[in-house]
Amino acid sequence: MSLRRILTTLAVSLLSSATAWSGEWAKLSEDGVHDPRGPAIGLLQQPGDALSNLPGDGAGNQVHWIKALRSGVIRPRPNIDPAREDRRLDKDIYLDLYGSMPSVRFPHLAHTEWLDCTNCHDQLFLPKRGANGISMFLILQGQQCGVCHGAVAFPLTECSRCHSVRNHIAQRIVAELEAEEARKAAGGGSKEAGSADAPRGAPAKPPKDARGGAR
Repeated sequence: MSLRRILTTLAVSLLSSATAWSGEWAKLSEDGVHDPRGPAIGLLQQPGDALSNLPGDGAGNQVHWIKALRSGVIRPRPNIDPAREDRRLDKDIYLDLYGSMPSVRFPHLAHTEWLDCTNCHDQLFLPKRGANGISMFLILQGQQCGVCHGAVAFPLTECSRCHSVRNHIAQRIVAELEAEEARKAAGGGSKEAGSADAPRGAPAKPPKDARGGAR
């Protein structure tokens, strides 16, 4: 298959998907999941009624859940056990610094606002730099990040949401972090706990020109 044909097929596929993300949700009796003859159809809330007041998105289930959380539109309980610690980590890590795509900035905060650390560590990712061999092949097979993305989180067609930092900027950030880490080690300072496949202590907010998607 020629490159032009591949690109045309991909464009048609994405266009078809975009049409489905128009802000209109299928009725439960028509979504292909619920039994239209079942008694629950008359009791369950329709997706359009439940979701239409939430911040919109152009992909997946058409709700921007992070905006909904940060704006206070929804206020989920951090856990069902009041005595359990609410663990949130405001630290970014950077992946795939030398690939053909922009580098990946993984924001721990956006994930730990929803999930306890044990959801990912250690069964999906070992909390150690270089230990996981993250790959798009595995992700597309529903492993690693693909356990959630494409299922309950935004789909894998939204490439620029993850590949969001230009490589030379990500490389600079990582080099600065590693240099700082080396200075601390030389001075006898304590090291921070390791993070999965990335430098330790990555800043929560990269430079302004590092955000906002691929360029």
